[in-house]
Amino acid sequence: MQVIVQPTSKDAVELVSYIIAERLRKKPHLVLGLATGRTMVPLYQRLVEMHKQENLDFSLAVTFNLDEYIGISSEHPGSYHYFMYNTFFRHINIDLRNTHIPNGMAKDIAKECKEYKEKIKDFGGIDLQLLSIGESGHIGFNEPLSSMFSRTREKALSPITIEQNKHLFPNPEEMPKRAITMGVGTILEANECIALVTGKHKSKILAESVEGPFTAMISATALQLHPNCIFVADEEAATDLKQKEYYRWIFENEPEWELFRQKMKK
Repeated sequence: MQVIVQPTSKDAVELVSYIIAERLRKKPHLVLGLATGRTMVPLYQRLVEMHKQENLDFSLAVTFNLDEYIGISSEHPGSYHYFMYNTFFRHINIDLRNTHIPNGMAKDIAKECKEYKEKIKDFGGIDLQLLSIGESGHIGFNEPLSSMFSRTREKALSPITIEQNKHLFPNPEEMPKRAITMGVGTILEANECIALVTGKHKSKILAESVEGPFTAMISATALQLHPNCIFVADEEAATDLKQKEYYRWIFENEPEWELFRQKMKK
């Protein structure tokens, strides 16, 4: 695992966008795992800009989203289908047949979870999984006490998650209490994970996630076990990190970051 600290949230977003673009240009058939939420909005906006201004090509890419609420349709403004289409998919040249989001309206949720997991395998697994972390430390909707070996499944949402997300619904009372989510084990099977974390409100949970002990109470700590995981944080989110000077040194000195250092200087 590596932790990269950037001066501002804009810089953090820029670096993650460069990493995604570099991976996509190397492998046009890239299988991307995607996340939702406020942290992702500026990242998707930047990728849209890169598509329009730099011809970043998504035409052969395949995507799988981490999660979706149970009990609301894909047309509902609070759904992740709606979020992804309006924030990202409709602005790039991706084939919508290659975009995959769990069906929260499925009659048989267990079957939907099983088929979603199998579909990821059909595409050879996820090459690059994009993540952020919730204020309870969850990745996807893997709330406290989620097993490290968990797979795509139905999950009850915690009161903290419901409180955080309900304002994103036109009527907060419509906020679902359950969701389909990739499991922690599913996420750890990705070839590479990148977690974007910004804002002072994430500083405590970021420190616990990357420098604290592994615990099922904070599912993001499982990323410590991933052989190819990068956390990219802004200075505000990095406030509570004990080793942030070392993390800065890594980005400034390690050869693998040379290409991206040059891009960030432009």
